[in-house]
Amino acid sequence: MIFVPSKGGISHNPKEYTCHDDLIAGANILLDVVSILAQEE
Repeated sequence: MIFVPSKGGISHNPKEYTCHDDLIAGANILLDVVSILAQEE
């Protein structure tokens, strides 16, 4: 799992909000991990 911060710590709730920069940072971590794993094969 990749966790990104949500405003007020609220998650799994309609009031959850995560800014775009934090979402992009989380997506970039996922991209980095997938890229590293793909190079190992």
